[in-house]
Amino acid sequence: MMDWSDRHCRYFWRLLTQQSLLYTEMITTGALIHGDIERHLQFDPSEHPIAVQLGGNNPADLAHCAKLCEDRGYDEVNLNVGCPSDRVKSGFFGACLMNQPQTVADGIKAMRDAVDIPVTIKCRIGVDDNDSYEALCEFVDINAQAGCEVFIVHARKAWLSGLSPKQNREVPPLDYPRVFKLKEDFPKLSIVLNGGLKTIDDCQQALQQLDGVMIGREAYQNPSMLQYVDSELYGDANTELLSAMPSTINSSLAAAHRFAEYMDGQLTQGVRLNHMTRHLLGLFNGQTGARAYRRHISENANKTGAGINVFMDALAKLGTPS
Repeated sequence: MMDWSDRHCRYFWRLLTQQSLLYTEMITTGALIHGDIERHLQFDPSEHPIAVQLGGNNPADLAHCAKLCEDRGYDEVNLNVGCPSDRVKSGFFGACLMNQPQTVADGIKAMRDAVDIPVTIKCRIGVDDNDSYEALCEFVDINAQAGCEVFIVHARKAWLSGLSPKQNREVPPLDYPRVFKLKEDFPKLSIVLNGGLKTIDDCQQALQQLDGVMIGREAYQNPSMLQYVDSELYGDANTELLSAMPSTINSSLAAAHRFAEYMDGQLTQGVRLNHMTRHLLGLFNGQTGARAYRRHISENANKTGAGINVFMDALAKLGTPS
């Protein structure tokens, strides 16, 4: 979710679901140690509960950065051991660390010693030819002994050579049974499924055997699905969204109007309109006028001085054929 789940995107997602745990895009330890901490870790209080996802391999650096995150109010620190991009390979973090379970465990222990908030792992079911179930169990066992109690498992293995990050999300086959078996063999751990989940029904099916689900790309490309999470998965309707506008108005449109208020405030702080509207392009997929809505935003939101009127004009095109 690099360059996708930024603070503007997360603010919008929180309008659609009050219950879900939100995750930042991956932030490297180097970026926090040598870069702009406030820019990387900034979030709106409404985003709670929110977890920060770190990328790195040095225990001392991870511990230092975990503490920075805790001090700024994050509810969880998640270590990324699943990203297969060239950037993470060259920096020796992400999915390549699945080949070094003890290195990961050293980082987990260091972070656990440094903070009081939960420290979790996001991983794959394997990497390259190191993709046996036994190797996955060894990875989980070593890190559980180091103090990790939650494993978010992308149910595909990663190929570090030959496949792009996009292909790594699509080409390696999904293996849900392996994740289900992991829960059977580690019943005291929380096992969360990631990968290929596209509908609320998909999530409900997985939750019959697992402790949680993580939705990434689908939530970004079709965010309207999130408006059903609170009622269908938590049994608790999003009353704040429902009260935002009359109940007869589509809740996606209600969220869009609420986000327009946020964007208006951000524009006064110098944020460009297209940096925010890009997260809402898929909100009305399948609805009449959605193509005209997307086209208007794409053609106008990036213009110098573009204001909130661009977004409101785009909303006005909904309900009319493109």
